[in-house]
Amino acid sequence: MKLNVAVIGSGGREDALCWKLSCSPLLNNLYALPGNFGTSRWGENYDIDALDLKKIVGFCSEKKIDLVIVGPEVPLVHGIKDELDTHGIKVFGPSKLAAEIEGSKAFAKNFMKKYNIPTAEYTIFSNGQKDLIDDYLEKIKYPTVIKADGLAAGKGVIICDDNKNAKDEVNQIFLEKKFGSAGEKIVIEEFLSGEEVSVFVITDGENFVLMNPAQDYKKIGNGDTGKNTGGMGAFSFESILTPSEKDEIIANIIKPTLEGMKREGRKYTGCLYCGLIKTKSGIKVIEYNCRFGDPETQAVLQTLESDLLQLFYESTIGGLSQVKVQNIGSAICLVLASEGYPEKFEKEFEISGIEEAEKLENIKIFHAGTKRVNNKIVTNGGRVLNVTATSQSENFEKLIKQVYEAASLISYKNKYNRKDIGIKGINKFL
Repeated sequence: MKLNVAVIGSGGREDALCWKLSCSPLLNNLYALPGNFGTSRWGENYDIDALDLKKIVGFCSEKKIDLVIVGPEVPLVHGIKDELDTHGIKVFGPSKLAAEIEGSKAFAKNFMKKYNIPTAEYTIFSNGQKDLIDDYLEKIKYPTVIKADGLAAGKGVIICDDNKNAKDEVNQIFLEKKFGSAGEKIVIEEFLSGEEVSVFVITDGENFVLMNPAQDYKKIGNGDTGKNTGGMGAFSFESILTPSEKDEIIANIIKPTLEGMKREGRKYTGCLYCGLIKTKSGIKVIEYNCRFGDPETQAVLQTLESDLLQLFYESTIGGLSQVKVQNIGSAICLVLASEGYPEKFEKEFEISGIEEAEKLENIKIFHAGTKRVNNKIVTNGGRVLNVTATSQSENFEKLIKQVYEAASLISYKNKYNRKDIGIKGINKFL
């Protein structure tokens, strides 16, 4: 069996997915829609927008695509799987109904409450309930967490330290439309303390396999300070979770989630991202995502020994019960960004040093916000490059040195990166 595969998306996550898929003996042809400069190294790019379902269907029919792999959440929430399903095209990813587990924080919280899945206590409010919200904010403990209900590109979560801070944020969301239509409804929930961990579950709706756990860095500044971003780095290795913690997650979170979604008529297939936190009262869900994380994927995939394409394909035909997954070693991903991100930033600055960096041992560079202009690679986004280092062991201190050495060889105007990516991995888990 040889498969023609199309990957939907254009970021660092999609570049990493294309790289790993290109290693599979099952692969025939690989396409990225629309892709970026990085994905063109592993397959062919076609300039088709990820939300242009009509063009995507036409492309898949023309190229005889056997499997579509959807990277970002927006096409999934908009129903790309449902549309392709009607044309007999297999899709790795959840249906529109199932993707609501990320598309609506309110739905996800109510779902967890219904099926006794451990999570933070919460209350949901809609725009227009100002008096109720003001009264509620006067009574609760701080810090508290405010979340936009809809998709906000990973930036819709705000931790508020006091009542004034919380009221200001609510006004920005409801009155100033800080998150647009994603903020028409909000979730206010208790603040949980503990170490966060990301768990990726590949599932066919009945069976599932786990990839190595990861931890990411959401804040723009060193020491987890400043504004939320899409992610400034990540690391991955098995011992982030103990065997008993993994058993707890499977029993209390993964199995009830998949069983609950099936009962709701929202059978979940594809990648289920569980954003978790280890608290004194057990491991709880912070959020679900309906796809792979970015930049966690860039690290996690490098610790996967198994054939990723086989895993994806089997998940679409209900065959995961026959598949074993092997994860090994450790990996780290450092995001190189444009100064000013996650707000205003300039782009189209020439990038140098990528080839030199990739010559170093254990280093791989994934492209996020880049493009080719006149035979030069230039910046084209807030998050520009993902520098990764990997090892067959958990010699993580060495990996941190390697990834920063590689990053130092890469230059472009207004380059920015955090200086502390990975250190928490040594201090907390090794």
